Amino acid sequence: MIQCLEGVGMYYRYQQGCPDRSRVHGMRTSLLVGLVSLLSASCSPAEPGRPADAVVIGAILPFSGRESAIGGNLEKAMLLAAEDLNAAGGLDGRPFDILSRDSHSSVERGLDPLRELLHTEHVAYLVGPEENDLVREITPEIRALDRFHMLPGYAAPSVARSDTRGGSMRLAPSPFAIGCALAKLAVRDGVATVNSLTARDDYNTSVSSRFMTIFVELGGRVLPSTTFTSGKQAYTTELKSSFKYRAGRTLLAAYPTTASTIVTEWTASGRPGTWFLGPALRTEMLLANIPTGSLDGYVGVTPSLSLQSECHITDAARETADCTTENAAAFIGHFSRRWDREVPFPAAHFYYDGVVLIAMGLVYAQATRGEIPSSGRELQQIIRDLNSPAHESASWRDLKTAMTKLRAGIPLRYVGAAAEYEFDEYGANEHHFMQMWTTQGDAFVDLGPVPVTCKAWN
Repeated sequence: MIQCLEGVGMYYRYQQGCPDRSRVHGMRTSLLVGLVSLLSASCSPAEPGRPADAVVIGAILPFSGRESAIGGNLEKAMLLAAEDLNAAGGLDGRPFDILSRDSHSSVERGLDPLRELLHTEHVAYLVGPEENDLVREITPEIRALDRFHMLPGYAAPSVARSDTRGGSMRLAPSPFAIGCALAKLAVRDGVATVNSLTARDDYNTSVSSRFMTIFVELGGRVLPSTTFTSGKQAYTTELKSSFKYRAGRTLLAAYPTTASTIVTEWTASGRPGTWFLGPALRTEMLLANIPTGSLDGYVGVTPSLSLQSECHITDAARETADCTTENAAAFIGHFSRRWDREVPFPAAHFYYDGVVLIAMGLVYAQATRGEIPSSGRELQQIIRDLNSPAHESASWRDLKTAMTKLRAGIPLRYVGAAAEYEFDEYGANEHHFMQMWTTQGDAFVDLGPVPVTCKAWN
């Protein structure tokens, strides 16, 4: 009989012949969904074995709920990283292994599987979750346990400034970096006034607040904005409130499910005003649920996947830049070859890098100290030190050479699938460019990069 366990990772389900949830989430017919449910119901809970000496990295990902479309894709990025690291020798021959649990896209349902990873499975290294509120809820426990916490997600909260226990690291750009890029873009385009239509959650309100603050610092004027609660059936009142002030740009800061309802209603009302699109909206989920072409020409900003070395300023006065994307394209090809031509979501690049950064820290510590760190805080410090600009670089494309050098005690900074990493003293990755984009029909189109140059106000 097939042995499957809801909430465990795709790799183990695959090994046991269980359905791949990431494919299920892409299916739209009730017949197929029903078939998958029937298959899942036939599976009894059982945790498959793993190598006894494996270095286990825990992952809490949204395999179900409102963010379920991304969970399987992110997990595949982590599994690919573990495979690549193991092919490069692992931790002195010990394999790296990913143990995944389902956050259910929810604080209420995500806490139990997250605590299972920490208290039952005793994982020392945790990656995720995507959900901002769930991170905030679990962070005190992670600090108390002195575990290491990697945060690759776009919506992850800022890393704490005064921790003495536990070590967290943030890989994606902060709301400040997003807000800076949007404000710079508005000023560059001659926009005099802005406001926002913003979901009442920590991440989107932070992006909106930073955008407004920096825009004022740059000489712009902020008009009254509107906040809303996600999950409503209609947003007629909120749309009228936002656009009655005729701002030069209105930032739509929301998650895709709610944003699709707003955009559909906005389209039906005649498309008043001009949008800026928040960073969470670059997802196929949004395009699949709005009228085709309704957002064509409206601009959004998301993390750039170009390396800093792939970018250069083309006009210092207007702060325009040009970037190539060869590194990101190479990773997309690597991922697609492993996972049957599936394309990684932009966030998946950061999840791959999160696993590699943990492994590099552990391998270097073993080589130079004779043991791996017992403290999350200590591992964070090691990873930060390794990624000094003064150190030789090591690419994700040649992890065998990187691991060999680390085992010889040579410190290396990581050039990953998403970025060339350099961390501040708190564990937040520095970002120098953001990616501007728009839509064309049912597809996303990349525009130019936007430099992040607002550090004077951070």
